Amino acid sequence: MRVKWLKGAMRDLDMEVSYLAQEDIDLARKTYSYIRDRVDLIGDFPKSGRPGRVAGTRELVLDRYPYIIPYRVKNNIVEVLRVFHTSRRLPRKWDAV
Repeated sequence: MRVKWLKGAMRDLDMEVSYLAQEDIDLARKTYSYIRDRVDLIGDFPKSGRPGRVAGTRELVLDRYPYIIPYRVKNNIVEVLRVFHTSRRLPRKWDAV
């Protein structure tokens, strides 16, 4: 399946990477690459994430870095909704934030 990053997800990823880059550019690059690589895999394995907190979604929980990436499958496209650091308070609706 094709993977589509929604605007909120891209904004989240950009903000997280920018924040990390202020202290450690190498960590920022590694984090970005790891997140993108893992998200690409859900195109091949869309049910690999756990059932989401919000109906109709799933969540990719990263093991190397503390992020949760909610997504949904819509019309045979995996839509990446957001990228959240696990220390942040999570919203009730992924795509409404």
